[in-house]
Amino acid sequence: TTTGLILFFQSGRPLGAGVRLGMGLRMNRTKGDEEEYWNSSKFKAFTFDDEDDELSQLKESKRAVNSLRDFVDDDDDDDDLERVSWSGEPVGSISWSIKETAGNSGSSHEGREQLKSRNSFSSYAQLPKPTSTYSLSSFFRGRTRPGSFQSLSDALSDTSAKSYAPELGRPKGEYRDYSNDWSPSDTVRRLRKGKVCSLERFRSLQDKLQLLEEAVSMHDGNVITAVLIFLKRTLSKEILFRELEVRQVALRHLIHFLKEIGDQKLLLDLFRFLDRTEELALSHYREHLNIRDPDKRKEFLKTCIGLPFSAEDSAHIQDHYTLLERQIIIEANDRHLESAGQTEIFRKHPRKASILNMPLVTTLFYSCFYHYTEAEGTFSSPINLKKTFKIPDKQYVLTALAARAKLRAWNDVDALFTTKNWLGYTKKRAPIGFHRVVEILHKNNAPVQILQEYVNLVEDVDTKLNLATKFKCHDVVIDTCRDLKDRQQLLAYRSKVDKGSAEEEKIDALLSSSQIRWKN
Repeated sequence: TTTGLILFFQSGRPLGAGVRLGMGLRMNRTKGDEEEYWNSSKFKAFTFDDEDDELSQLKESKRAVNSLRDFVDDDDDDDDLERVSWSGEPVGSISWSIKETAGNSGSSHEGREQLKSRNSFSSYAQLPKPTSTYSLSSFFRGRTRPGSFQSLSDALSDTSAKSYAPELGRPKGEYRDYSNDWSPSDTVRRLRKGKVCSLERFRSLQDKLQLLEEAVSMHDGNVITAVLIFLKRTLSKEILFRELEVRQVALRHLIHFLKEIGDQKLLLDLFRFLDRTEELALSHYREHLNIRDPDKRKEFLKTCIGLPFSAEDSAHIQDHYTLLERQIIIEANDRHLESAGQTEIFRKHPRKASILNMPLVTTLFYSCFYHYTEAEGTFSSPINLKKTFKIPDKQYVLTALAARAKLRAWNDVDALFTTKNWLGYTKKRAPIGFHRVVEILHKNNAPVQILQEYVNLVEDVDTKLNLATKFKCHDVVIDTCRDLKDRQQLLAYRSKVDKGSAEEEKIDALLSSSQIRWKN
């Protein structure tokens, strides 16, 4: 009975015959006799309100509980769990206390037989060891305390079929979020849903590879990358490279990840292991981006020339090294000229930025802007750059035209398109087409006389009329309509010129002329 158990806990000794007899007589006593009995007894009943005596009582009962170490386990259970009795109610709850008290207040004979059977060593031998431990105070509160033992009632009533309940307020389905028994497939599914899931439980290589295969089969790049980060941290690079060599999807994800985080050393080791020499060379070449000092970058590029690039890439590496070498020389010389203040071009148009590490086209524009008239033998000469780096004619003409037009050097623009044949006759030729020349000139605010000259050089008639109309080259439009003998188009254009202008008078003179046979 409950009274018997309390007495057992208080004294730490089995119940004697006199005590059991007193328990039987107690049931026939009146209320007054019962109060007198308890006041005169050397034992004191446990009460929840008596907090002062609880600690001393627990110290005494601890010796009795410690004697049960052979029959209980001292492993801790999850603090988030509460022990559930056979009734399904958490231990220590109000409903459990009522049912437990009611169940123990039956006949004293049944209580004695039950206690007798529980105290037999043969019954103890058949009891399985519980996985959770509880202190005596936790027994009444229904909560666990790390490092403590189960109560006597729990130890005797425990069976192999244990029942657990989640902490109040937490959905039952979320309790397993904190367990370590997830399979690789379950773990991958949880990672895909964005839930926190520890991968540390996967210790063997087989488990880690199975986890990676599950992630790859899920076709989720984020999950694959998360697993690869775990493998990168927990495996040696030799084992990691060896296993990824036969898993190309995961290998591509790792290469992309290493490029994103800038782990150049591990990336080079990976390409070296895979014998991918060209990618190894390109990855090594990328390191020049992290070098700020021009001289150090130049020396680094020099070491890249002998790497196993493809034929086309090898030429680019060589050009890059040569270009940076030229830029260093040009920058030092122009900085000196600009600071001296004796060069007109630098006084009128101060430099806005350094030429170092600029692309080839930018370097050519810079050279055409500041060093257009220099001899071919100098490093800063545009012609020298064109020949050294084999710049195509179209690219060279476009860049030079933009630079000289920006300076409004129209004579240089004219000379750029003027060629002589073997008979000494001059002719204008544009490898980019004169319609593009007109657009670039107009963008740089070229005078109408210059625009008209180059609009007239456009071969296609419709394109010529459209450009002349767009840029208000009136003489070109009028002369083209006259040559086409298109009276209607000439009449339509008459309304677009200013009244009383020379262009209007020219149109009226053509329309009244009897020498022109108009088509309509």
